[in-house]
Amino acid sequence: MDRSEITDKPTIEPYDEPTGGWGSVKSLVSHAAGEGLLASTLWSTLQKQNKADGYACVSCSWAKPAKPRAFEYCENGAKATIWEITPKRCDREFFARHRVSDLLNWTDHELEKQGRLTTPMRYDKSLDQYVPVTWADAFREIGAELNQLDPTSVVFYVSGRASLEASHMWQLFSRIYGSNNLPDSSNMCHESTSVGLPESIGSPVGTVTIEDFDQCDMMFFFGHNTGTNAPRLLHWVHDARKRGVPVITFNPLPERGLMRFKNPQSPIEMLSPDEGVKMSSDYFQLNGGGDIAAMTGIGKALLDLDDTAKAAGKKRVLDTAFIEEHCHDFASFEAFLRAADWGEIERCSGMTRDDLEHVARVYSKAEKVIANYGMGLTQHRHGIENVQMLVNLLLMRGNIGKPGAGISPIRGHSNVQGQRTVGITEKTELIPVDKFEEFYGFTVPKEKGLDTVEACQGIIDGSVKGFVALGGNFSRAVPETRLVEEAWPKMRLNVQIATKLNRNHLLTSEVTYILPCLGRIERDVQAGVEQTVSIEDSTACIHASNGMREPASKELLSEPKIVAELAKATVPGRSTVPWDEWAADYAKVRDAIERAYPSDFKYFNQRFRQPGGFHRDIGASKREWRTDTGKANFKTPEGFDVNPDIDTRPQDVLQLMTVRSNDQFNTTIYGYDDRLRGVSGTRMVILMNEADMRRLGLRDDDRVDVETHADDGVSRRVEDYRVHAFSVPKGNVAGYYPELNALMPLWHHSRRAHVPAAKSIPVRLIKRPAA
Repeated sequence: MDRSEITDKPTIEPYDEPTGGWGSVKSLVSHAAGEGLLASTLWSTLQKQNKADGYACVSCSWAKPAKPRAFEYCENGAKATIWEITPKRCDREFFARHRVSDLLNWTDHELEKQGRLTTPMRYDKSLDQYVPVTWADAFREIGAELNQLDPTSVVFYVSGRASLEASHMWQLFSRIYGSNNLPDSSNMCHESTSVGLPESIGSPVGTVTIEDFDQCDMMFFFGHNTGTNAPRLLHWVHDARKRGVPVITFNPLPERGLMRFKNPQSPIEMLSPDEGVKMSSDYFQLNGGGDIAAMTGIGKALLDLDDTAKAAGKKRVLDTAFIEEHCHDFASFEAFLRAADWGEIERCSGMTRDDLEHVARVYSKAEKVIANYGMGLTQHRHGIENVQMLVNLLLMRGNIGKPGAGISPIRGHSNVQGQRTVGITEKTELIPVDKFEEFYGFTVPKEKGLDTVEACQGIIDGSVKGFVALGGNFSRAVPETRLVEEAWPKMRLNVQIATKLNRNHLLTSEVTYILPCLGRIERDVQAGVEQTVSIEDSTACIHASNGMREPASKELLSEPKIVAELAKATVPGRSTVPWDEWAADYAKVRDAIERAYPSDFKYFNQRFRQPGGFHRDIGASKREWRTDTGKANFKTPEGFDVNPDIDTRPQDVLQLMTVRSNDQFNTTIYGYDDRLRGVSGTRMVILMNEADMRRLGLRDDDRVDVETHADDGVSRRVEDYRVHAFSVPKGNVAGYYPELNALMPLWHHSRRAHVPAAKSIPVRLIKRPAA
């Protein structure tokens, strides 16, 4: 076990370098060397990343352009590739050397750093070890176990990396078995989008394509750490800034990617001694959860500007023609804005009236505006209202449904959006039930299934008896970590399909299997023919992905093959789905997807290989509003308070936001440094405002325990964290996900979307005695 990257004396120092540049290059070289990868192997692989004839990045879901750059990958995307093509192996010899109870003491980074899984394994409780099992035995035994359980007690989780083909097969398997319990990564991050946007504009996804970024004359960014979570987007922001486009950013933390960027594609910029391009024309560090208040202020100021223009007989600031023709219930929203109190707006947002009026003036002069946002909007208890409020701002000036403008949710995992498109959902109203029943001769269960929060509750209370995961690290990604982990062994069945070992695999149930699968970058040969899979990016474009590396082990099976074999072992004869045909030829799965979703996937097999992919049928991008009213709906928020039912008035209660480091992607930890925040050698840190530290009697490097401020009888606490002064708004603190998920109550989620509210957790810090 290698703990060389963890230090007893971590450092936190200001980082003033731009995103990209030589810092990114140096980081990649270091990570490749640490994995023992030959430079020639890495660079030849990366040359195919996000290319039409290559593979889609296994980390973020940002768009893949039709005319890619020479290096169409970012630092984090390259790290994800290094992590997948590593020569290290977590094989049967590894499991023979280690007991599971010992491995539970390893960190997330140490577990995944053992390399690629190679062999199907079954947990032997008498040995406290995983032992090899044949594929045939594993499928037969898992099928027998599933058929002993009530289907409604079994969860079929899917991670955001699974292809469209595997995802479509997975949801059919689950439903033929009798379960709509299909939680996925979207439940944890962008379900607020999936609920909020359909109500507002009739589409569950964004309306922009990458071509719109070349035409826009202004951008908003709300709650997104672009430099870490979608760095390739910085190229489009960089280009926009060079042509003078205002970019106005709202984020409680200073994120380097939207402050300074040095383009690694440009030799001139790389060799230049300057600080790179200033990426945000204005950068506002508002309060965590203060977004609705800030947007209310912008909207209120727009109304004032419009009133002034109207009185002077000048061109209106509001797009009144658009509002009249395309929008519903603007009057209620206008009344809300006019009644809003500036004092309350300033208090809740943490911004001044002057700054918000400045933003409104800039916005009033732009004609084609893109509003980008991330989990800083969605992971709140009012996450849906956050999303809808941003849509309201766009609707006020007609900035949806025209070139260069629109709403742009920036998704995380590389195919998390696409999985929803092809049927991964617990809500049957979102799938073509009649078609599935007609095509495949089975009855789709009609009751709503479990989402992520409900699945966690079922694990904790014992009503969930089986958990079958197509990728991911579920137990680490969810709230209420302690209670979920304590309850996990009480389940009967735990099946994990994965490429690398993670903590969830070590939470063994009565019967537990690890089934290793091919990675996306590996060649997938079925029936002697090389296969291609497909993914959907965050701009709703569908792309081909072609594996190119030799598999990590000859024992690996592809995800579609594993799904097919599980289905054959569990639900034989219960449908007419041709599992063997689909597993042998993924083009037939794509034909089935097109048949079920013809408007989105017309000529699927003919179009998905084209450079840039093909765009789904998004009505709102054409001003076709597929809502109950037939128009785009202004949605009026109830108020500004992020925790309306929690008393956060005590002076020692702070609001915690969880964040990702520059050295991780979701629950995958690549290392213990967060270069862009200046943190080295640790993840056990709480970043806080210097004035709050003085008020609470804390100094840099003091050790604290952190506990959740909630009166529900459950103790939630993490111990021995360092505190450090950082540029954080007063009353707010920040720390790393997933470690701090232990502080998040299961009930602390978006009210209707059930997205865990990871950006606004009320906590207290308890100073530990000096060592």
